[in-house]
Amino acid sequence: MAEVATSATYEQLLVVVDPVARRSDGESVRIAKDVLAAGAAVKLCLPDGPEEFARALARRGSRRPVVVGDDRALIRAVSLLHRHRELTGCALSVVPVGGVLSLARSLGVPMGTVAAARAVLDGVERRMDLLVDDSDGVVLGALRIPPVQAGPEAPDPEAVPGRPWLRTCQSLVRTLVPAARPSRLASAPEPGPSRLRVEVDGETLVDLNQPVEAVSVSPSASGMAAVEVRPVSVGAEASPLLAEGRTVTVSGAHFRYRADTVVSGPVRTRTWVVREGAWGLTVPAGP
Repeated sequence: MAEVATSATYEQLLVVVDPVARRSDGESVRIAKDVLAAGAAVKLCLPDGPEEFARALARRGSRRPVVVGDDRALIRAVSLLHRHRELTGCALSVVPVGGVLSLARSLGVPMGTVAAARAVLDGVERRMDLLVDDSDGVVLGALRIPPVQAGPEAPDPEAVPGRPWLRTCQSLVRTLVPAARPSRLASAPEPGPSRLRVEVDGETLVDLNQPVEAVSVSPSASGMAAVEVRPVSVGAEASPLLAEGRTVTVSGAHFRYRADTVVSGPVRTRTWVVREGAWGLTVPAGP
């Protein structure tokens, strides 16, 4: 792991560059480093993998951590700080670089490299709620439970770093396969409805006797989580079931869930609790 310190005499920053960002867009990484170094004393860390990434954060001292990377790098940093119970006194900053940036965008981080780096220097800390599950996992943005997949789930080509060719190849295969021979393609198992019990603050929102198409949970406001359950529709489209609460428990048959960009499971039960204002992110100060 390479570490380089500048001689500037401003605020102390620890800039941790995710290895995926270095490989995918070295020019944006260079621009981010130059903008940050022009306005702060920067210690640059170039970890080669998750273990060195974790060590860099653990040894930050009084420096404010800045992650240069995609959504996965941001989630990794928040998870590590949460695991060490250091989120409360640490304002995290991120310069988005990479192919999976929807979470950073939804949290108010500028997508341009220069604008994001300037926000690190001149922005303000925004305290945000966090969903924490009973295995100490965290959710920054959204939690989703999709329909049950009867077979192995194919990877999302847009979510596989460094493999933009995968979607192109899949499209080409679909184009070349004759329309008169769909049986092999059609043999893939279709996802089916889930039978889950969803409880919000101890009250049952939906029970096992009502199949559901999807469940979503996300931090709402003032320490509450917004829960939406979509029942399976018969004939006319069924209205979603909505609730808000501080604790959400999902149980039933083995299910997988997607927390931000990470797919976990299968599990039989999982409980998420909202931690109000649990973590801080630097965002632009406003107009």
